Amino acid sequence: MSFATCDICDANEDKLANGALAVLPPVFQKFGKLVKFSGQAATLKVFEDNVLVRAALETPGNGRVLVVDGGGSLRCALVGGNLGVLAEKNGWAGIIVNGCIRDSEEINACGIGVRALATHPQRSVRKGVGDRDLRVSIAGVAINPGDWIYADADGVLVSTQPLA
Repeated sequence: MSFATCDICDANEDKLANGALAVLPPVFQKFGKLVKFSGQAATLKVFEDNVLVRAALETPGNGRVLVVDGGGSLRCALVGGNLGVLAEKNGWAGIIVNGCIRDSEEINACGIGVRALATHPQRSVRKGVGDRDLRVSIAGVAINPGDWIYADADGVLVSTQPLA
């Protein structure tokens, strides 16, 4: 993977201005072995329930990035070590969680990239409530299924088209 989010921003100031490229606010912590990852977004909207997260990660990732809008909840974790292993096994490039993860040491051993707001030791409920494949808004940035995600040590970008 040869891209740098700083270079993408510099080369695409017009897209930043017109909204075709956006930068997620720097509120996410880095987890997983991959600091740099990219791929098309698959989206979920859940709240303190990770049944759909598991269901998504059980499918072939094909290099995509699972974007989980967990409503920014800091009351439980939506992704844990078992799901990190599942994501790696099924070919997901990364996971972005607008919420918490747990089992951070296990996730850090996985060959994927993960961004989350924080860690939390409590697991989520399992009711199966939520939506998939819809436009989500994370920290004020809209992300549609199929948008392109670019993440590295300097930040996370969302683009309506491939850039790198």
